Amino acid sequence: MKFTFNHFNFNVLDLEKSMNFYKEALGLKEVRRKEASDGSYILVFMGDGETGFSLELTWLRDRKDPYDLGELEYHLAFRVDNYDEAFKKHKEMGCVEYVNEAMGIYFITDPDGYWIEIIPTR
Repeated sequence: MKFTFNHFNFNVLDLEKSMNFYKEALGLKEVRRKEASDGSYILVFMGDGETGFSLELTWLRDRKDPYDLGELEYHLAFRVDNYDEAFKKHKEMGCVEYVNEAMGIYFITDPDGYWIEIIPTR
C-alpha cells in the first residue's frame, strides 16, 4: 500500500481575496473547482504548475466569523528559487509575519491569518 500527498485545505472567508493573494504572493493558479448545487460551498484547488500537490481553499456561504486558528503551531511551506526577491515582494505586500534570520527562513500570512513558511532553495 502506498500513500501520496494530494492537497491541503484552508477555510477562507473571502474566496476571491484569498485566491488573489495566493496568485500574487506565490504564483498559484486555480487548477479545479467544485461548487455545491445549492451554493452552500465552493472548493477551489490552487496549484504551482510543477507538482501535483494543491492547496484547497474552502468557502462556506453561511460562515461569517473568522476561523479560530488556535495557536498557529502549523503552517504550509514553499521553497523559492530567489529568496531575496520573494522577501522583497512579500515585504511590499505587507504580509511578512516573522523572520528567522538564524534559520534563513521567513513566514507570511494570508488574508485569513494562516502562516506560510518561505524556504530558500539550497
